Parts: sequence; structure tokens; C-alpha cells
Amino acid sequence: MNIDFQNVLLLTRKEMLDARRNRWFILYTAIFAGLSLALSWLGLSGLGGYGLSGFGRTTASMVNLVLLIVPLMGLTLGAVSLAGERERGTLLYILTQPVSRIEVLLGKFSGVGLSLLSALVLGFGLSGFLIAWHGGATRAGGYLALVGLTFLLALASLGLGMLISSALRKADTAVGVSLFAWLLLVFFGDLGVMGSSLTMKLSIEHLFALSLVNPLQVFKLSAIFILYGNLEIFGPVGLYAVRTYGAHLLPMLLGILMLWIVLAFGFSYLSFKKRGAL
Repeated sequence: MNIDFQNVLLLTRKEMLDARRNRWFILYTAIFAGLSLALSWLGLSGLGGYGLSGFGRTTASMVNLVLLIVPLMGLTLGAVSLAGERERGTLLYILTQPVSRIEVLLGKFSGVGLSLLSALVLGFGLSGFLIAWHGGATRAGGYLALVGLTFLLALASLGLGMLISSALRKADTAVGVSLFAWLLLVFFGDLGVMGSSLTMKLSIEHLFALSLVNPLQVFKLSAIFILYGNLEIFGPVGLYAVRTYGAHLLPMLLGILMLWIVLAFGFSYLSFKKRGAL
């Protein structure tokens, strides 16, 4: 498979320019940045001493914000990336140019991915600047690790969104399916695992394995482990994970998130290769 990375770079730039004009992307960025600032401000004002309430407290608060907002951003923006251009007819024009489908998909994935990264950097950056300005510079490493982890979740969500987009013709339909997928992933988190354990009487091993199926749960496990160094907050399942995998737990969780990205992109390519601009 020959890939002309000059074509990929041109398509990446196009997607980044399109993202700047996308009102949904601008709205998502503003919401994420605003909520990030609000959480950091509440974290700072909640305690008298800033030393322990700075990055550590904000990092813990940001986990739930990321779980709600970032997958929604990745899924919906990915959903309109191909279906929107297919509906407008511009995708057919792009494919008539001397570019391959893998180059088109790589360009779109990298362009939207870098746009998502810029939104995350803005939100986390403003929040981090506010914390540092007030002297809460402790545990900054965990905060930076959360930024990288969030980017992996954004790419996994983007891959799933592009998989949806590659299979559908109309942008509205793709967005609707992506919203349903977002709700499914969010509610298949703690509530889904709890419900499954009650109805199916699953063992601790099976509960942990079930958690690894959902990229949002994998992100949550990784973030809590980075923040606290253990998973006691998850009860017996968390204790089982730490005792069983020990030092290999975090690399395994990160590997699963990366696997989600690779698989989502791979299936997106197969679907796009089969359907093309039709």
C-alpha cells in the first residue's frame, strides 16, 4: 500500500481549516474550556490551602467532565467527516483527484484529531494556567498525564465516529447514530456493569473483563490509577485488577485504548474502501 504523505498533509490542513469554521466544533471547544475553568476555580476556592487542592483536586474533577464531553466531541465530529462530504458531493470530487482512499481517511483522521487536540489543549491549558497562577503547582504530572490520556480517548471516539460516517450517506443520520453510540457507551459504564453483575451474577474476573470492553471505562480505570496509584475506589474489581496485573496494569489499559484506535480506524477504512463516495 503506497501512501503519499504530501497528500495526507494537504488533506489534514483542509480538515483543520474546516474545523475552525464548524460551529459545533467551536461550541464544543467553548463548552469544554468553560467547564474546565469552572472546575479548576471551584477546586481552588473549595480549600484554604492551595498546595493540595491544585492540580490533584482538579484532575479528579476533570475525569467525569472528560467522560461526558470528549467522547461526544469525537463521535459527532467523526460522524460528519465523511457522511457530510458524501452528502454534499465533495467527497466524490476529492476521490477523482490523484489520492487514494487510505490517504483521504488518514488526512481526515489526523486533521480532526489535531483539531480535537487543540480544543483539549485550550481547555486544559486555561485550567492549568489558573491553578498555577494561584500557586497550586503540586501533582502537575498527573494533570499532564490526564491530558495525554484524554487525547487517546478522543482518538478512539473519533475512530468510532468515522466508522459510523463511512457506512452512512446522510450527515444527520450519522450524527443520530453517533449520539446513540455515545449514550450507549456512557450508560454502559458503571450502570451497565452493575446491572450485568446483578442479573448475570458475574464473577469479579468477568466484571473486570466486561469493563475493558468499553473505552470510556478503560479511560476511567487508567485515570484513577494514575491519580491515586490504586483502584480501591472500584471495590473488589479494582483490588483484583491491581493484585493480578500489578505494574503491568497501566500499560495494559493504555494498550487497550490504543487498540481501540487502531481497530476503529481499520474498520473505518474497510467500510470506506467498500462504499467510497456512494
